[in-house]
Amino acid sequence: MDFDEERGGRNPTSGRESTAPNNEWLDIDSLAVGAEEIGGMVIQSAEMRKVLDTISRLGPYKATVLIYGESGTGKELVARALHVLGPNPKGPFVTFNCSNLMESLAESQLFGHVRGAFTDAREDSLGYFRSANGGTLFLDEIGELPLRLQPKLLRAVELHEVQPVGSSQSYKVDLRLIAATNRDLRTMVKAGQFRDDLYYRLSATAIMIPPLRQRRDNIPALITHFVKHYNRLFGKNVRFISNAALTILKTYDWPGNVREFSHAIQSAVMLADSEFLDVGALPEHVAHAAIGVESSAGSTAVTQSPVSPATPPSEPRSPLLLDEVIKKTLMRSLEETEGNRRRAADLLGVSRSTLYRMLARYGLGDAETGRRRSPSGSGMGRRA
Repeated sequence: MDFDEERGGRNPTSGRESTAPNNEWLDIDSLAVGAEEIGGMVIQSAEMRKVLDTISRLGPYKATVLIYGESGTGKELVARALHVLGPNPKGPFVTFNCSNLMESLAESQLFGHVRGAFTDAREDSLGYFRSANGGTLFLDEIGELPLRLQPKLLRAVELHEVQPVGSSQSYKVDLRLIAATNRDLRTMVKAGQFRDDLYYRLSATAIMIPPLRQRRDNIPALITHFVKHYNRLFGKNVRFISNAALTILKTYDWPGNVREFSHAIQSAVMLADSEFLDVGALPEHVAHAAIGVESSAGSTAVTQSPVSPATPPSEPRSPLLLDEVIKKTLMRSLEETEGNRRRAADLLGVSRSTLYRMLARYGLGDAETGRRRSPSGSGMGRRA
């Protein structure tokens, strides 16, 4: 008898419906209900809807915008959205990371040079400003801009013109400047590391992107977005995620923000053997850090509603090791399938050979015979 007929709920493999809901597995598509995707950004949380509202209001104007946000929050995506909504959406979108500026060639990189201006200047160069003429120039990590170059950047922003290195001629540029940083520019101004006049010119209009840990209710839609992306990229067909895995993804703090989140889903999709994504496919450091609950409260931690974000514990608790989580998941899958290895493997989204290796590793059975010991030590016959 199939799992859906025994326990109730939808069997993701068979597609048949039964009388009771199955709370173990969630359809990936269901996580993105009410979400929007705009310019590569996934909008589901209230915080990101505020960001989108600001982008929509500023988009039509050419005003310079400064984007604040931790590394990996998606500052370039916001800049691209501003460009698309701007007065010249068909113009070029030129991006440059100021941390990649070479000190000796920084001025030439930004404003261009003429042939013979310096050694190796064998031909004229437009530079990033003139290359972005008629569109948008996005300067990422503006806090890394050399101090000596900041007055020339201020002049270019205020006068809308640049003077190439080695030239006596200035060129008008018609562009929108968008800058971004993960540093506190105001503190840098006080420390003399960033010019106050340039700071005030750039920060007149600013957008703050909250880190992922402050918009956890955006995580379900991000799961859908990235799983579908990596399904296409790797030829996979992951369609379901366990409640346990979803809770872990919503509980982890994601210090690397959306960039780290994307890499975690990429790894999980690659490791998935079938349509199912469970705890065992998640990066180990994510699961270890996210599960901060006592063993007695473990069932609560992995059965939270997928609608609301997980709430961090109010007091320190002993960590539940990833091995324990995997072991409990294996035991639960065997109980749900009454010891049927084939169905247990399908439920977990792994191959039968992988399941046997995991059972042997965690002392729950023999990889050769497939026999499993119950928690009390009594044997349970193989039913695969």
